[in-house]
Amino acid sequence: MQPLLISLLSFLIVYFSTPIFKRLAIKLNILDTPNHRKIHKEPTPLLGGLAVYIGVMLGLMLIFANLRFFLGILIGATIILIIGLIDDIKALSARFRLIGQTLAALIIIIFGVRLNFLPNNLWGNVGEVILTLIWIIGITNALNYLDGIDGLAAGTAAISALFFSIISFQTNQPVIGLASLILLASCLGYLPHNFKKVKIFLGDAGSTFVGFVLAGIAIMGDWAEDNVIKLVIPILILGVPIFDMVFTTIMRIKEEKISTLTEWLKYGGKDHFHHRLIDLGLHPKGAMIFICFISISFGISAIMVSDEKAIVGFWAIIQASIIFAGIAVLMVVGKRRRSGWNIQDKE
Repeated sequence: MQPLLISLLSFLIVYFSTPIFKRLAIKLNILDTPNHRKIHKEPTPLLGGLAVYIGVMLGLMLIFANLRFFLGILIGATIILIIGLIDDIKALSARFRLIGQTLAALIIIIFGVRLNFLPNNLWGNVGEVILTLIWIIGITNALNYLDGIDGLAAGTAAISALFFSIISFQTNQPVIGLASLILLASCLGYLPHNFKKVKIFLGDAGSTFVGFVLAGIAIMGDWAEDNVIKLVIPILILGVPIFDMVFTTIMRIKEEKISTLTEWLKYGGKDHFHHRLIDLGLHPKGAMIFICFISISFGISAIMVSDEKAIVGFWAIIQASIIFAGIAVLMVVGKRRRSGWNIQDKE
């Protein structure tokens, strides 16, 4: 009962505090103003991420005996939130955000949380640190990239947290399972307010915070006995943001829109997974539901391979890659045909 009660408390904290942050954002003029790369039409309050942050932090503090276990993630996530909040109020440079995110990721590593699958020698340790930095910074920004239509970032994060919690309890990791449930409940507490007529957004503060926490949980968990499966499970559960990040990056490089890491962080465009689904004719809510269903399906795959051997995990990744490759082809071809139809209509 304790996990359910703590999760319920986090849900209630977020649900009832979000309107307060909405009014505060309006009063302080912390708003997301529409532009050419955004879908919403009216200035929309930010600071929804602050409510999620408070829900997660207070929930974790209730398991005080294990709080030290999460200390690195809590400190790093707080840095991420502060950077995102400043960026929401006054846009920061991509370089500054990257430095801040790297610092936050290094804090997790200093507290002993990192990928652990390479040989225990100098090169293996250096490689694990580098790969951990890439993973944390990548997932942190990948969740931010998904925050383009109502419900998508928080919904995807909630689904990922759900499957992390399920596998955590299955593998006798109740503390990580409870932390995942707290994140799940906090996202669910925010979601109803994201769909209201007078809505509120997570903002960069919220989306990067949630992404950072998910990245940390993925690394902390001991998901399976087999080392390959340990890596496969987080990749499957976070498959949607990983796909969006990889696919969008490849397309932007191919189209010569970006060439450096800071340009990658800075560039904003309507070319993400959800944008392309909308271009194909889906309503934004339809695109959100479609993507959430994909996330659920890969979460189920993660559960199915959790007790299997490396070869099964390998085939699961191949299967996921084929599915995402098929989706990518449909999006690219569909966009080209739609562009062709628009040109014909103009003629």
